[in-house]
Amino acid sequence: MDIEELLWAGADRQAAALRDGDVSAPDLLEAVLTRLEAVDDKLNAFRVVWPHHARVQAVDAQRRLDAGERTPLLGVPVAVKDDQDVMGDVTAMGGRPQFPPAEADAPGVARLREAGAVLVGHTRTPDRCLWPFTETLTYGATRNPWELNHTPGGSSGGSAAAVAAGIVGAATGSDGGGSVRIPANFCGLFGLKTTRDLISMGDEEHWHGLAGVGPLGRRVADAGAMLDVLADEPGGYRDAVDADPGKLRIAISLRSPLGPTPVERQRKEAVQLVADRLSVLGHEVVPAEPPLGPRASQQFIVRYLRGVADDVAQLPHPEWLEPRTRRIAALGRRVPDGVLAKTRAAESVLHSAMAPFFADYDVILQPGWTARQPRVGRFHGAGASHTLGAVSMGIAYYPTWNVLGYPVAALPAGFDDFGLPFGVQLVGPAGSEARLLSLSGQYERAHPWADRRPAL
Repeated sequence: MDIEELLWAGADRQAAALRDGDVSAPDLLEAVLTRLEAVDDKLNAFRVVWPHHARVQAVDAQRRLDAGERTPLLGVPVAVKDDQDVMGDVTAMGGRPQFPPAEADAPGVARLREAGAVLVGHTRTPDRCLWPFTETLTYGATRNPWELNHTPGGSSGGSAAAVAAGIVGAATGSDGGGSVRIPANFCGLFGLKTTRDLISMGDEEHWHGLAGVGPLGRRVADAGAMLDVLADEPGGYRDAVDADPGKLRIAISLRSPLGPTPVERQRKEAVQLVADRLSVLGHEVVPAEPPLGPRASQQFIVRYLRGVADDVAQLPHPEWLEPRTRRIAALGRRVPDGVLAKTRAAESVLHSAMAPFFADYDVILQPGWTARQPRVGRFHGAGASHTLGAVSMGIAYYPTWNVLGYPVAALPAGFDDFGLPFGVQLVGPAGSEARLLSLSGQYERAHPWADRRPAL
């Protein structure tokens, strides 16, 4: 395969080409760096690139390949979201860096490095990763490769833009309320929000259990390969992508935890289209609503607000944050310890409600973002209340699963009349990543999406 074509093939196929000797790790990296230099001025996907260190890693990866070593990502260039520490670099999280360069890698980054993945750079996020768009006063706007006037989503917007633009074949994201799934849906990618604690984030819990690390890739196999590296326990995730999921019972859920929620026509139709296609593939797909009501949304807002407040409280210079970030933190400081404790305890009630539901159904099919991607600048200068209120309806179907800590796959489902991608969600019970990857892989083989590319 031509090396330029290999850039669009995704991380898993790049790993295979490296194993087969069709390309060398240094040559693949140089193609990645050339592509990055050619398009990132338009996208603003990377805060920083590490060409020297990446070249050293690529040479070492080639040495390991030549010696016969094999890992799922050996020699493959990947990007790292700028909320995950990379030794020797600051972690900016969308703003002026608050701490010195990291003295050690975050656990997931350490696993990527150990597996021989080539770390290319830190990708942009909104301030403290708070928003479903990637724009900051410090670094400007990151743009969607499919339509530069629209956002790639957030908070893993830089990672999604880098993969969708054919710069890297996979990237890390994190998800505390949709932050892997929203950019995946916005950019026509496959993303996976993982089960809570499947991937270590270090000693501290993030946003009181809402947040976790997850992969973004052009194809399902890219996410499976990355998850084999990132996960704390071996899971056979890449192998699961090619496995037959068997006949599954799939519940179509259109009721939002926020009550009646309008979903843009084409995005709502996409749910039924995916349902019909899954039926043709042999699955039993029927309407059924999780028995949760608004409780998960109420729990989310308490944990989100208090999580932001606790994050900001440990910063040496909170005055460097954007005004609306400081306002969200101020709201979070008003959440008493007792209310937080009761909210965390109440999560068990939701699990008890979902247990019989997942005894009847294997997977839930839901909408993703409910409307068209916001345009760049839509929230520039907006206050915390306006921004939070405006995005709440768009994210309506995402945060429930952060409260419960369940895995969710973001599956591409097509393009709207404006040429913008949209997607759906596949939700499973805790620990069902392999099932979601098998189902998504089966769907992708029948209805591939990754051959379509943004013009840029």
